Amino acid sequence: MIHRLIAGSGYIVLIAIISIFAASVALMLYEAVVVASTLAKALVSGSSAPTASKALAASLIEAIDVFLIAIVAYITSIGLYVLFVDGTAPIPKWFSVRNLDDLKGQLVSVIVAVLAVLFLQEAVQRAGEADLIHLALAIALMIGVLTLFLKVTKGNSD
Repeated sequence: MIHRLIAGSGYIVLIAIISIFAASVALMLYEAVVVASTLAKALVSGSSAPTASKALAASLIEAIDVFLIAIVAYITSIGLYVLFVDGTAPIPKWFSVRNLDDLKGQLVSVIVAVLAVLFLQEAVQRAGEADLIHLALAIALMIGVLTLFLKVTKGNSD
């Protein structure tokens, strides 16, 4: 009885998988509408002023950030599905998930990209401001820590 309960308990992760996948789809759809709306407003306004193009660039960079977060959710849902439900599911070749450390590695890689986009967004909005260096240093520190985390966990799993 306990054996069957434990064997079937992996499917409880489906609650998380479906929820995270739904969140990913919702974020992507919502942000696609935001991008379309932003582009439509930019076209309707017809402004070619540098401030208008800077605002458009900042909005689009922010959209990229949201899409990357949606991709993190997507990768998490697919990774959990492969690990807990169906290890034979067809996944892209670049997405190799054999254990939770592999999944964490994939997520950390995307988080680094999110941090880079966040910095780019702030750099566009606050070009020339002195305090931008503090953000750059904080993001660089986070990327360094995440890179170290990847190296340490990769070394432990080999």
